[in-house]
Amino acid sequence: MARPNEEVEALLQEYADLVAITGGDAFKARAYEKAARAIGGHPVDVATLDAKGLQEIPNVGKSIAEKVVEFLRTGRVSAVEEVRASIPAGVRELLTIPTLGPKKAMALYEELRVSSVAELLDAVHDRRLRDLKGFGPKTEENILHGITLMQKAGGGRVLLSAAMDVAEQVVGELSRITGCDRCAYAGSLRRMRDTVGDIDVLVAAGRSEPFMKALEGLPYTAEVIASGEKKTSVRTTQGLQVDLRVLPPESWGAGRLYFTGSKAHNIRLREMAIRHGFKLSEYGLFHAKSGRKAVSETEEEIYAKLGLPWIPPTLREDRGEIAAALKGELPEVVEEKDIRGDLHTHTDLTDGVSTLEQMVSAAAERGYAYYAITDHAPNLYMQRMTDQKILAQRERVRALDGKHRKMRLLHGTELNIGPEGDLDWPDDFLAGFDLCVASVHSHFNQSREELTRRLVRACENPYVSVIGHPTTRQIGKRPGIDADFDAVFEACARTGTALEVNSHPQRLDLCDEDILRAKRYGVKFAVNTDAHSVTHLPYMRYGVGTAQRGWLTKDDVINTWPLQRLKRFLRPPGRSR
Repeated sequence: MARPNEEVEALLQEYADLVAITGGDAFKARAYEKAARAIGGHPVDVATLDAKGLQEIPNVGKSIAEKVVEFLRTGRVSAVEEVRASIPAGVRELLTIPTLGPKKAMALYEELRVSSVAELLDAVHDRRLRDLKGFGPKTEENILHGITLMQKAGGGRVLLSAAMDVAEQVVGELSRITGCDRCAYAGSLRRMRDTVGDIDVLVAAGRSEPFMKALEGLPYTAEVIASGEKKTSVRTTQGLQVDLRVLPPESWGAGRLYFTGSKAHNIRLREMAIRHGFKLSEYGLFHAKSGRKAVSETEEEIYAKLGLPWIPPTLREDRGEIAAALKGELPEVVEEKDIRGDLHTHTDLTDGVSTLEQMVSAAAERGYAYYAITDHAPNLYMQRMTDQKILAQRERVRALDGKHRKMRLLHGTELNIGPEGDLDWPDDFLAGFDLCVASVHSHFNQSREELTRRLVRACENPYVSVIGHPTTRQIGKRPGIDADFDAVFEACARTGTALEVNSHPQRLDLCDEDILRAKRYGVKFAVNTDAHSVTHLPYMRYGVGTAQRGWLTKDDVINTWPLQRLKRFLRPPGRSR
């Protein structure tokens, strides 16, 4: 379930948006945004802090701390309720549309009296938006795309991380019940899809009743949708459906295989089973003629009976995995234990909320061999970076190098790729960094040609080692940019520039399908967290899951390599220090 920190973060971000809508002080809105991000990334549960303790969190002053205490005590904040009441409900509904900001939402209401998504669609189709200042054909296109994203997200799908939090709590609770032989989640969550519609939980046990009752009685179960001997479905307080199935212990493997999916992968397996004279179901693999069970207890033995090696769940999407398995060409996909370091992270020097020392210590606790600090460069103006600040940080990094469990530190930066493909610092300054990540942070609506040229030019800079969150997408909030990514992938392969698989659950960028395309060009990848807090470092699991879905191996991922090999990639012959 959502941490209190995340609930407070959402509330403060909403308040910042409401202040912006009402034309309030821009500095006040920005202050609440900063506080929201700081609390969301704070490692300590804010529900355990008083007002004084809250004020020790960066960017949290007395007024914000008092609002947080009020929310944690009562579940509401009077100041937020007042501003909500002053804004038409329709405008708040419009704010749920990705790509539509507070000012445009208010303009639509004030100028056209648009107060619902349906009315906005009518206005777009009637071309009435084009008479408004700041609106035009491109705005209409973005709004339509945003509505499509919202409708897709509205199908009950949630971010992978949110589903994982719920699933792991449910599995933990049910695993403690007497009689539980095994318990695990399945479905698209086990396949590490970027969003999840509902959660499938499986239990192997002789009796189902104790588990069904336990699920219905969990404190975060809000509604029992259906209750039965073999399956119970509930809805959590966060609106997520959980389906529990209890299987005979001897059918565990078959049940887990069946309910993991995907549907297309299962169809392929059933077709193979028929050709081998079997029938495959959630209860086992059976001889077609006699009906006698062949195997059922483990996935491995079922695959083996069909002449296949075990196929990792993240590959089970009917993308050629069965053909590859038959030929002995199934990739040995990268695993989280293979990751030797994180190459894209931030501190409170820019927009992170944890100090350099805290981030380094947390990375060392994860057992990394190396770790990179890559705070934002100056062209992202809100971060107020300067040459002096970054050089002073470098000295601190050098002083900490090797002090935490002998973990080696790399001093880098995340550069902003400007509208023309230009970067924040000249080459002679970039030469002083151990690595440079370059990312697009603005001007998302340039033409396809401009965006492509911009990314390719960044790849061609001799000091850029990694392109960060390449498509810039934010799942359910912002679509990826419209660039010719095949041309970008070709440029990365040609210049020896890695593409990031950003592990933040809201990004997972590149996505699995883009990874598959880029891999065909011979591109290398970096699976990074883009962590802005010590609490973000565990996001690595989601990036690795996405990398697996893209069929990546250890050799494809530069931060699985030993440090010396990594350094040769980051600073190949011809790149001077």
